[in-house]
Amino acid sequence: MLSIAEGPRTVLVPGPSILPDRVRSAMQRPSIDIYAGPLLDVTARCERGLAQIFGTSAQVFIYSANGHGVWDAALSNTLSRGSKVLVLESGRFAIGWGEMAKPMGIDVEVLRGDWHQAVDLSALGTRLAQDKSHDIDAILCTQVDTASGVCNDIGSIREAIDAIGHPTLLIVDAVASLGTMPFALDDWRVDVAVSASQKGLMCPAGLGFVAAGPRALEAHETANLRTRYWDWSARSTDNHYQKYCGTPPEQLLFALAEAFDMIDEEGLPTVFARHRALGQATQAAISSWQEHGARANISNPDHRANPVSVFNLPDGLAEKIITFCRDQCGVTLGGGLADWAGRSVRVGHMGHINAPTLLGAIACIDLGFRVFGLTAQTSGVDAAVRSLEQSESRTP
Repeated sequence: MLSIAEGPRTVLVPGPSILPDRVRSAMQRPSIDIYAGPLLDVTARCERGLAQIFGTSAQVFIYSANGHGVWDAALSNTLSRGSKVLVLESGRFAIGWGEMAKPMGIDVEVLRGDWHQAVDLSALGTRLAQDKSHDIDAILCTQVDTASGVCNDIGSIREAIDAIGHPTLLIVDAVASLGTMPFALDDWRVDVAVSASQKGLMCPAGLGFVAAGPRALEAHETANLRTRYWDWSARSTDNHYQKYCGTPPEQLLFALAEAFDMIDEEGLPTVFARHRALGQATQAAISSWQEHGARANISNPDHRANPVSVFNLPDGLAEKIITFCRDQCGVTLGGGLADWAGRSVRVGHMGHINAPTLLGAIACIDLGFRVFGLTAQTSGVDAAVRSLEQSESRTP
């Protein structure tokens, strides 16, 4: 087939997300004094933005790191050798977090789950009730897992913990969800939340974030896994250089401050509503592809994530669609991870994305099905447009 890929490439993987022109431009600045002056105001702006988007009055920390780095930060600042964590499986990334904990001397137990659904709250309650001696020091889970496309209800997980009266810490990965859907650290009484810059916050990869609540800071006092780089105590200072344990990532901070300005201008409720509408439109398109064997990976629509949609295809069709969209149309989609490699398509719709961008990608998937001899009475674009029309009609 004739390639129609020439022109700007569209990358709709589940992170890193599309960089806005304003964010790219904000980085094109010379380095400035890292000890005093305007950069201190930039850091303060970023800390305010993070507190707002985490939904907290708790302390926030900024690291030169990716999401895996702040996984380490959360563990090392709250736990000790021999501590026990319970990992709540609902995809790949909570499991990966547990795998990183093991070499640190942490005892890791996995509460097995199904990649087609959210965390089983009943199973969680049963396991915590069995832990009469309160050996489980922390629970690790994701709000959104980009491998499965699930969205876990963090408030309900906290309620399940409280119903048993268990004192475990609740530590949450919000890497894919922050900036795409509400997070309420204080209201949900999350003890630690981590995130990163390259998804809903529309920045390059390289910044990691931690919000630490009162119980986490209390646990921090006796944690013996603390290292100088990750240490919250060392970073809790008015000394700007020490806040970053060395040279601050200046240009990335300029980018993050600009991203928060963009979010403020749009308004967080509108940001969340946009992500919800685009996620629902993508799921509507996936439903229209059922004639081709497509199935949404998450069975319950209420548990599907706003920033990413995952669907499964039979007989090697997933790789064919991904390759066609990339090579012939200039649209890069994500492939399946772990056991779903070669069987899933992951569409990232997070951060700086609008209807034309998403509808164009869905049209390319439609075209791919047709090229491979698969036609349907209703196209994915038609279904997505109808979904967006319904979203518009519900907007006050």
